[in-house]
Amino acid sequence: MGACRCLLACCLLLPQAQAQVAGAETGEMQLERADDGLYLSANLQLDLPQLAEDALYKGIPMFFVAEAQVLRARWYWSGRLVSTASRHFRLSYQPLTRRWRLNISAAPFRNSGLGVVLGQSFDDYADALSAIGRFSHWKIAQRNEIAADAVHLVDFRFRLDMSQLPRLFQIDAVGRPGWDLLASYSQRLAPVPAQQQSAEPVR
Repeated sequence: MGACRCLLACCLLLPQAQAQVAGAETGEMQLERADDGLYLSANLQLDLPQLAEDALYKGIPMFFVAEAQVLRARWYWSGRLVSTASRHFRLSYQPLTRRWRLNISAAPFRNSGLGVVLGQSFDDYADALSAIGRFSHWKIAQRNEIAADAVHLVDFRFRLDMSQLPRLFQIDAVGRPGWDLLASYSQRLAPVPAQQQSAEPVR
């Protein structure tokens, strides 16, 4: 089945998927094996903390980060990390135009803005949040990093990145529940069935 993608989709309510969420409603997460690697799709319904929303309307950008880790399960020890991926978001409000600006990068924005791959503008706050929480076909591992005959675990986290806020806000947010925003998912990726493994072309 080398030419076809093997879709391994699992709703978060299934036993092998666990979710811990604060400030976001659970949606569906899907894992998909493809010829060139492993892809993740998810949809988060975000509800920003009131303090973060207030800061946005005052013109202070908010930063978010999504992180995915792929671990190969081992019966004798904890899982072995085989791949990591991250995506960084910067959301800002422009009072003069009353528009929202969203930038997405593979690297933290403090690195002189390097790695910015997408910039979008929105008229509506809800539309901007929806774009942040939507992950479509995000590549989180190369094919050679995922063994076809092994069980893997995928840990996915989405959080407010306090480290990129102004120093004053970082100090103010310490220990304050009004800044809490975390979505955490863990899902099992089953091995490819033996008959499909044997059908894959030799590389």
